[in-house]
Amino acid sequence: MHYYTYAYLREDRTPYYIGKGKGSRIYRKTRRIKPPKDKSRIIFLKQNLTEEEAFKHEIYMIAVFGRINLGTGILHNMTNGGEGGSGRVLSEETRRKLSDANRGKNHPNYGKTTSLETKAKMSASKKNMSDETRAKYSAANTGENHPFYGKTHSPETRAKYSAARKGRKWWNDGCGNCKIMIEYPGDGWRLGRK
Repeated sequence: MHYYTYAYLREDRTPYYIGKGKGSRIYRKTRRIKPPKDKSRIIFLKQNLTEEEAFKHEIYMIAVFGRINLGTGILHNMTNGGEGGSGRVLSEETRRKLSDANRGKNHPNYGKTTSLETKAKMSASKKNMSDETRAKYSAANTGENHPFYGKTHSPETRAKYSAARKGRKWWNDGCGNCKIMIEYPGDGWRLGRK
């Protein structure tokens, strides 16, 4: 009995999303829905539920507030609730098949390497580009056609950027990740970009 239902609230305190979860699920972004930055607008509706109870309560709350996409209410939920795979366990064979299918692919969220075959295809497409196509790419990214050509910030904007950066320092974790912060970000981080 460690499931719960929750709501994300708008500034006017009306809900825009109802969900069911356990652990830290309440604070994580879904594919479409972001939790509000103001944590006081994230609320538990019911806690200490079984998964079945949480599903039933989620369905009930979505029915009460209605869904925008159906024209029945105010929620951004895309389903009526009651589904999810929190208890799903993949067989060893299924895990192996998924692993084999994804091996060598470049997943945008996980930084896996691109396969040699894909790299070769990308390289060949650039080598076989016609002179006309090369000229079009060049023209689109130089001089007045460049997206940032001639754009300058006003003195006021530059002053705001400068003030926002005062006291901030670059930190790195020794693994190629870096961030700019005023305070020490935590264990494993050290000053400098590299």
